[in-house]
Amino acid sequence: MASARSLYERHLLPHLVHVVCGSTRAAEQRRLVVPRATGEVLEIGFGSGHNLAFYRPEAVTRLIGLEPSEAMWDLAQPAIARAAVTVETVVASAEEIPLADASVDSVVSTYTLCTVPEASRALAEVKRVLRPGGRLLFCEHGEAPDATVRRWQQRLDPLWTRAAGGCHLGRPIAALVAAAGFALDELETAYLSALRPAAFNYRGVARPAEGTKAPVSAATASRRSRR
Repeated sequence: MASARSLYERHLLPHLVHVVCGSTRAAEQRRLVVPRATGEVLEIGFGSGHNLAFYRPEAVTRLIGLEPSEAMWDLAQPAIARAAVTVETVVASAEEIPLADASVDSVVSTYTLCTVPEASRALAEVKRVLRPGGRLLFCEHGEAPDATVRRWQQRLDPLWTRAAGGCHLGRPIAALVAAAGFALDELETAYLSALRPAAFNYRGVARPAEGTKAPVSAATASRRSRR
């Protein structure tokens, strides 16, 4: 059983994620979010490169793709090869971003926070690497506003999470972003399809809130302690 599950997660699941995340509805949301990235950009949960078609090469001076799965990087190669922007590939998780504090202007997260094991920790890392005035640009699915739909999300989540590589149906995306010390400049929400437990979408722009201090990375803390 363990071997069969390992084969599923290594070989079948990446292709399934590639297909599902490449849906027309997801692409419509990406088209509204990704072109707003400017300067030095970090994309967390790069996946198989579905966002690459929407970056504006005249606005992006550097694009860093962060993705922990080697299988997803393999699937991303065709998109990287035809992209109008160069991608710096980093094999790492969003909970431990291997970048310096205040080093990027924009962070892009599209259908990533549902799957990151520790979403709050990932958002703290995003805040740490953003420069003053930097922006988090996101579109994510998550917790629905309707009680009936939320109950279905809770019922389905254990099975969904196992089948979908750790994806959770009901994470409260806006609340997580705000709790991490971001101010939501823009937020739009809507159901994107009739499959409501998996279809409530959050799309927004957030900045580190004034008066809050970004956490110091472990690497930075270690350097400071040696001074």
